[in-house]
Amino acid sequence: LIQVFCRIFGKDLTVLSKTETDRPAGNSKALALAVCSAAIGGTFQYGYNLSIMNAPTNHIQRFINDTYWERWGASLDTSKVTLFWTVIVSAFSLGGLAGALLAGPMAVRFGRKNSLLLNNLFLFLGAVLALSSRTARSVEMIILARLLVGVNAGMSMNIQPMYFAESAPKHLRGAVAFSSAVFTAFGIFMGQVVGLTELLGTEPLWPYLLASNTLPGILQLLTLPWFPESPRYLLMDLGDKEACAEALTRFRGKGTISLEMEEMLQEQVDAGGALAKSQTPWDLFSDRSLHPQLCTIMATSSAMMLCGNDSIYFYATYIFLQAGIPVEKIQYASIGTGACEFTAAVMSNLLIERVGRKMLLSGGYALMAVWALVFTLALTLQGYSVPGMPYLSMACVFCYILSFGIGPAGVTGILPAEIFDQTARPAAYMVAGSLMWINLLIVGMAFPFIVSYLGAICFVPFIGVCVVASLFVGLTLPETKGRTLAEITAEFDRRHPVKMQGAEPMKQHYQLGKALSLTRLDTDPPSPAGIDPEPTGEGQSDGIRVGI
Repeated sequence: LIQVFCRIFGKDLTVLSKTETDRPAGNSKALALAVCSAAIGGTFQYGYNLSIMNAPTNHIQRFINDTYWERWGASLDTSKVTLFWTVIVSAFSLGGLAGALLAGPMAVRFGRKNSLLLNNLFLFLGAVLALSSRTARSVEMIILARLLVGVNAGMSMNIQPMYFAESAPKHLRGAVAFSSAVFTAFGIFMGQVVGLTELLGTEPLWPYLLASNTLPGILQLLTLPWFPESPRYLLMDLGDKEACAEALTRFRGKGTISLEMEEMLQEQVDAGGALAKSQTPWDLFSDRSLHPQLCTIMATSSAMMLCGNDSIYFYATYIFLQAGIPVEKIQYASIGTGACEFTAAVMSNLLIERVGRKMLLSGGYALMAVWALVFTLALTLQGYSVPGMPYLSMACVFCYILSFGIGPAGVTGILPAEIFDQTARPAAYMVAGSLMWINLLIVGMAFPFIVSYLGAICFVPFIGVCVVASLFVGLTLPETKGRTLAEITAEFDRRHPVKMQGAEPMKQHYQLGKALSLTRLDTDPPSPAGIDPEPTGEGQSDGIRVGI
């Protein structure tokens, strides 16, 4: 898959020049298989569990009403059934928040790969509860099942991008990390297909639909153990140079890996030396030098959920009914939304290393604002019986999702890995993931009531979010495509000069290949500071030697 991407760009992985990548070309097969294995039980699960709840909406709501009648001898009115349904949907977001908070400590304690494997325990337990809920006549078991599935999704949404970004070479970092968005969209599409009435979307089979997420989890358990841990985690967190070299060889082939290990060690030196302690979210908030980066990920992570795109999958039935689509055709229109995001994610994966992160993110939100405005106009004209407006409304929803998939869906997850160093990265993902799930909870709880009370202008709040997000990204975010952490940090320094007072910009602090000379590969642990002094002599570069 990665080879295809690179050939579309006019490059072959086996012949990329050193001046272009400063990295060995890589073993694309091992890297691509590792990406698929991690993602099929990772962000694929997030998309899949996001979309499968739309198909059984009426069946579960009927189950809620029947269960309430059996217990209390009374039926629920429509508003109370909607409230119960909203709680079930929102339990997924609450679980996601818990998973996001667990992701950072687990990624540090167990590693990126092992955390993804352990994460499947929440999934399997949730599947057992979902399967048993109808037999036990318990709505509470459905809520708990969705909570546990949310924990699984929250952890995978944070840990998987870390694993990808730390395993891929710099010239493929964006494309590989964006694979998280591709698999999310693929999961959404597959969840909608499996939820068709011709498959598992019928009244007798809805518990099996909710439990069908175990199959991707089993596939991950069978395949991911065969691939190495993140090379950066092995070297910078565990100090295991041999394991890091072996992992890099698996992912890069037999080419030289010394320059990449050199860059990791220099980043480690700047972060506080060998085996520096991982930071906590409080450390990030306390460090004023990281405030620009922190504000960036907080704003983009919040906007990703406040724009309302993911809530469309929860409440597609409500939206398409509002748009005037016939009831019997709604399930097929819903599949169109998943197909749109999957198509957009694949397109964006092909474009990200050409166009860059900033353009995709800012432009994506700008396009979303445009289509949301057209959707609002179409719904308004529909009230005046203008012909063709229901289908224009549906087309606007598709275009809105396409625009989201082109940029915000994938770029948002890449940013913490690219603008924070190894010690701060898990905490940054905790902050970003927590805000994602909190805002998804807010929008998920409010969305059906927004549609109900605002009617034709239900997308106006989301227009405002998209406009603000587009402007914020365009004005504050530096381009990160193909740049080292030092160069990205220097750009933040330039944009926020107050941050640089009393401190030397990181870009001036070192230059790889000049301030560093990697001349040996041994098995002795590095010195406490991670460096050995090297005298300056003829033919040598000034600076330090890092021993790995």
